[in-house]
Amino acid sequence: MEKTRIGIIGYGNIGKAVELSLQQNFDMTPAVILTRRDPENIRTQTPGLKVDSMDEAERYADQVDVAVLCGGSATDLPEQGPAMAGIFNTVDSYDTHARIPEYYDAVDKAARKAKKTAIISTGWDPGLFSLMRLIEEAVLPGGTDYTFWGPGVSQGHSDAVRRIKGVKDARQYTMPIDEAVERVRSGRAPDLSTKEKHFRDCYVVAEEGADIEQIRRMIQTMPNYFADYETEVTFITQEEMDKNHSRMPHGGFVMRTGETEDGSKHVIEFRLKLESNPGFTASVLLAYARAAFRLSLKGAIGAKTVFDIAPAYLSPRTAEELRKEML
Repeated sequence: MEKTRIGIIGYGNIGKAVELSLQQNFDMTPAVILTRRDPENIRTQTPGLKVDSMDEAERYADQVDVAVLCGGSATDLPEQGPAMAGIFNTVDSYDTHARIPEYYDAVDKAARKAKKTAIISTGWDPGLFSLMRLIEEAVLPGGTDYTFWGPGVSQGHSDAVRRIKGVKDARQYTMPIDEAVERVRSGRAPDLSTKEKHFRDCYVVAEEGADIEQIRRMIQTMPNYFADYETEVTFITQEEMDKNHSRMPHGGFVMRTGETEDGSKHVIEFRLKLESNPGFTASVLLAYARAAFRLSLKGAIGAKTVFDIAPAYLSPRTAEELRKEML
């Protein structure tokens, strides 16, 4: 069987996780890693895998079936998403919820011009959680949605903090407020504010001589990330960061409470508990990369979201196998 050739765009936590996850996907193979770093300094986990500068992306247009974009949502993907969609079929995990519509439009324009397929905002939220919110609302129209994230490390929020001037390293933990979760599970359909549902906990390594209080203010007032939450910022050493905050667990819940017309009360809950946020996100990206390639072969062009993708396109199994073994 001819394997789908995957280009890895960016080689941070997600890029490395995508490379490893390819070993579990028998129908895919890594084609190239494109990075903004010096390619000579990159040590891959796949013997012989080509590494080149991101500036050379167009050279690989005929060697990559789908490019998996592994940059951060704060500053990388707004630029790289449209740029790469003008060269490759792409899939990404853009996760700044409030700006998804404008990001979609930018990627869609580039992908349509290049006649490429681009699936945006995969991963688990947005991504799988988005899909579950849609399904839960469709199944239980008379109800209320709730999403809780954590406890765990948010890669997008951590990346946003690291982009602040004077920040050397950072981890941001999103913590659901237990009382709020239990109120929803009880079926009471409470009206909860953003601040009542989550607490954000940041650990920051500042550069020598940096203005600590200015960094704290910039974090706590950052729109789309921290401004609407109670956020604690703790400054620590790099040694403490490496010792106590090197792992990246995460997870969360998508819940909906409501009633059917007969007056019966219902609670729907979808939960993820992840030991490795990058590892799981990479796995979702590759499932949607499979879908992107299949759609491209059918002539689909432009930007897509998880709402547009039939579940069968995510699986390496045939339609016959799915009907027989999973339906």
